[in-house]
Amino acid sequence: MKALFFSVSLLSLVGGAALAQDYLPQPAPPTPPIAAPQDVAYPGTLKLFVDATDLDRKIFDIKLTLPVAKAGPLTLYYPEWVPGGHSPRNDLDKLAGLVITANGQVIPWKRDVVEVNAFHLDVPAGVTELNVAYKFLSPVETKVGRIVMTPDMLNLQWLQMAMYPAGHFTRRIAIEPTVKLPEGFQFASALEVAKTEGQVTTFKPTTVETLVDSPMFAGRYFKSVDLDPGAKVPVRLNMIADKPELLDYKPEQLQAHKNLVQQAYKLYGSQHYDHYDFLVALSDQLGGIGLEHHRSSENRVAPKYFADWDKAYVGRDLLPHEFTHSWNGKFRRGADLWTPTLNTPMRDSLMWVYEGQTQYWGFVLSARSTLLSKDQTLDAIAMTAALYDNRRGRDWRPVQDTTNDPIIANRKPLSWLSYQRSEDYYSEGQLVWLDADTLIREKTGGKKSLDDFAKAFFGVADGSYVPHTYTFDDVVSNLNGVVAYDWASFLKNRIEGVNPKAPLDGLTRGGYKLVYTETPTDYFKVSETRTKTTNLAYSIGLTVGSDGVLGDVQWGGPAFNAGLTQGLTLVAVNGEAYDADKLKAAVKATAKGGAVELLVKDGSRYRTVKLDYTGGLRYPRLERIAGTPARLDDILAARK
Repeated sequence: MKALFFSVSLLSLVGGAALAQDYLPQPAPPTPPIAAPQDVAYPGTLKLFVDATDLDRKIFDIKLTLPVAKAGPLTLYYPEWVPGGHSPRNDLDKLAGLVITANGQVIPWKRDVVEVNAFHLDVPAGVTELNVAYKFLSPVETKVGRIVMTPDMLNLQWLQMAMYPAGHFTRRIAIEPTVKLPEGFQFASALEVAKTEGQVTTFKPTTVETLVDSPMFAGRYFKSVDLDPGAKVPVRLNMIADKPELLDYKPEQLQAHKNLVQQAYKLYGSQHYDHYDFLVALSDQLGGIGLEHHRSSENRVAPKYFADWDKAYVGRDLLPHEFTHSWNGKFRRGADLWTPTLNTPMRDSLMWVYEGQTQYWGFVLSARSTLLSKDQTLDAIAMTAALYDNRRGRDWRPVQDTTNDPIIANRKPLSWLSYQRSEDYYSEGQLVWLDADTLIREKTGGKKSLDDFAKAFFGVADGSYVPHTYTFDDVVSNLNGVVAYDWASFLKNRIEGVNPKAPLDGLTRGGYKLVYTETPTDYFKVSETRTKTTNLAYSIGLTVGSDGVLGDVQWGGPAFNAGLTQGLTLVAVNGEAYDADKLKAAVKATAKGGAVELLVKDGSRYRTVKLDYTGGLRYPRLERIAGTPARLDDILAARK
């Protein structure tokens, strides 16, 4: 009986398995393909009207008139990418109220279930024009997103306003934009004005690609200054502010911005725009931004950008950085980053050139223009060098892989930044290009430098602002055009390899070395004030916010080894209620045998930890190496 039972049971199992195979799911058929982009002109000109007057509710009301040449299927795209962007950045969730009509009749639409920025519809016979109405519901509080409207200013990004038909390169779709601004607002944009009637401005027709790359700043308190008076190619500093008095500046402050333009021209030897507009918001109400465009840039600085000029200079490399992008990133662009439409995924493999070298030139031009002094710039470089001198994520992750981070993490907060790494192609890339610059100077006896590469690589086709793409081999070839060397291996070792040691050879070759002292530089102290933190990253391995909450905890540092993590609240230091001065005093005392015992709060629980540390306070700075050429000083000196 047992044998019979086993055989029946086995047959049941086999039969069950066969039956299960009959019902295994199979993938659904793919969604119908969207028309591939063609490099042909779209028939007719789109007309876009944006009503930006609803400051109370922060709503943009939008109407798009779309000519159509024939009946049948049509797909409309809502853009995902700004030209040359690092990640999809548009707020699709804030697009609302989409209604499409023609000849007075509503035309149904259906969102693509895969490409959710695409909307499908059928154009009825006899229709020559579609009317598309929708709204952009901009954030009303910061937890929803970046604030782009305040009672006194707004930042209009056409990326968030426009839609366009699929099937064409965006450079081949003509569009005429119009905007209605709040009463009393003045504006600046790289777009060319056709006419202004009261609060309504219509711009000259352009392309969808150029439109999305030409945002607007507008405000009640506005000032525009010509930074290159008398030049055929204007460069303007356009400013909006929370209060009118914030727009007051001293002659020497303005002169530093004028110097920036001239030093950039001396560096690149070209202009790749017919005019350039710095869009600058002096505000703590508008959301933070530093975003490059070909003929403009969006920049938010501190409200007292001018008023606190001598004591709030950290971050003043922003405008030089974004200005450099007109050459590096917008004109010269990685071949895999250029795409035919604003919904074709962009690839970031050459971001260590795009952003790394821009980060380098941003600080160099800051010093050359006097936006930062030489000493301030050296102290900023020291902070960057220390960051990577202590970043343990370098043990496993190459710089090249961090070029994927804009898409992987999209700048979300990270629990273990020093180990996970973030967009390190920016500042570690800066150190790599310093290495390259000093190497060129060493090999040529100071006769050539990375300036020569910049002029040869970014200065081609003077006057053109059609993007010129490049590959890794193009970068290597142009470096070899300056001085023959194995640049391919040089770059691959530093960018593609896993290197536990930071690339600090450029400092040494530049005549300096990174050291740590118990006294912070002025730049370091201003940086702490700006970020509202106490930065003890290079001693006990943590930063603390002004509210006592632990910020970044250095992977493998004393705080990490004691079990501390980001987000804990520091309650007491050595038995006394926490404040920043007590913590620094305790750390300083460790050099003479003192201890650091911390009481921390983790949710509803408290615990005491003792840090195993005896090194005292440690803050980074650069120190001259006696008897060596001061190449770094030469790099930062203004060009005559």
